[in-house]
Amino acid sequence: MRVPVVQHRSRRRRALRRRALWTGGEFLVTAGVVLLLLVVHQLWWTNREARRDADHQVQALERQWATPGAVSGGTPSANTGLAGGSSPRPSTAAGGSTTRTGSAGSTTPRRSQAYAVLTIPRLHLRVPIAEGVSKQNVLNKGYVGHYPGTQQPGQAGNFALAGHRNTHGEPFRYLPRLRVKDTVQVETSAATFTYTVDKILPQTSAADSGVIRPVPRSIVKPSYGYSSPGYYVTLTTCTPEFTSRYRMVVWGTLTSMRPRT
Repeated sequence: MRVPVVQHRSRRRRALRRRALWTGGEFLVTAGVVLLLLVVHQLWWTNREARRDADHQVQALERQWATPGAVSGGTPSANTGLAGGSSPRPSTAAGGSTTRTGSAGSTTPRRSQAYAVLTIPRLHLRVPIAEGVSKQNVLNKGYVGHYPGTQQPGQAGNFALAGHRNTHGEPFRYLPRLRVKDTVQVETSAATFTYTVDKILPQTSAADSGVIRPVPRSIVKPSYGYSSPGYYVTLTTCTPEFTSRYRMVVWGTLTSMRPRT
């Protein structure tokens, strides 16, 4: 009976295979840990940091506005007339009463400057508004961004805003919870403007520029929007969650203005 002889070459091949499998396993485990850390960073750490910074900015604006005579440079301020010098016109408030509405002024804030505060009671949201929609300098800080070229709070036309739905503070994560007749408040150094939600576009193209025009109307879904000039606010965010393929749009109409005393 012959005893099989194990060749050294066969041993080396098996050892190399074991080493390759071990190295591959280590690589997969390391890659999994790195990927997990990236997910934690995006979903937890960026939210934590952005929300903290946004809260601090809201508090800074409130302290600034509480200082008698303090108005930040470039911050819009209310006046006694509409943009262009026309007289203020009445509008019907949410409770049915008639109030006088004025403009937020024609001064444009500096790029990336936080100059107003957005409050949405249904969403328990209170967040700073900054000029522009730069990801790095505005949206990723947890702020809501004002679309350049659209109107300022209280002005005739469309005051259009954008905010993240996921990560970096995700201020608009629960925007789909808004309903018609909910209120949206915008505070500036001069006044608080209250808009009432009256139209919601659940989904449209990311390139649908019609939703932020002075008279907002979707160019993708023309049945959504307005047909006459007014005083509007537009809130936009990505949809569905964790994608940027489409946009959700919420519109409201100015119903009251309360000057800051």
